[in-house]
Amino acid sequence: MTQPKHNVVIFLGPPGAGKGTQAERLAQDKGLVKISTGDILRDHVVRGTDLGQQVKPILDAGQLVPDDILIALIRDKLASMDAVRVIFDGFPRTGAQAKELDVLLEELGAPVSAVPLLEVPDQVLIDRIVDRGRQAAARGEAVRSDDTEEVARRRQEIYREQTQPLIDYYSARGQLTRVDGVGSMDEVYGRILGSMK
Repeated sequence: MTQPKHNVVIFLGPPGAGKGTQAERLAQDKGLVKISTGDILRDHVVRGTDLGQQVKPILDAGQLVPDDILIALIRDKLASMDAVRVIFDGFPRTGAQAKELDVLLEELGAPVSAVPLLEVPDQVLIDRIVDRGRQAAARGEAVRSDDTEEVARRRQEIYREQTQPLIDYYSARGQLTRVDGVGSMDEVYGRILGSMK
């Protein structure tokens, strides 16, 4: 069976839900390029680019980067592809971003294929994020500035405030599938694959 030329998967879920890990696996299995705006932005911060210096205080405060910056990053990334075969991790985060992305994808003739939503209870998420910071510190690695309980709680609040309309947006279009994000990595991955059939 041949794969469709374009395949656009939008992975939704709160910070700490395991989207990054699962998206990585799905990208490898399905031949998709994983696009994480968080990874792209953190790379700019590490390299000390103008954009990195601009967004570092925003990221450190646990706030969201303005839409125009993110859309420009995505447009630049997708425009260089022959076939748009991507999985978005952490983007879009708002209804406005979703609409902008739809316009961009329409221009490229690459509609959204699937929108799995990983669902995990708040306290489980906060525990995971704080634990990620502890483990990094134990390994002698730099702890991400957003891996603290205070920032984690704030990010959950921002996620709920800003992302609920996005969930409603994709639900209304019949593209959203809810996936239980609690369980082993393999169990959750199996549910994600099942949601995309």
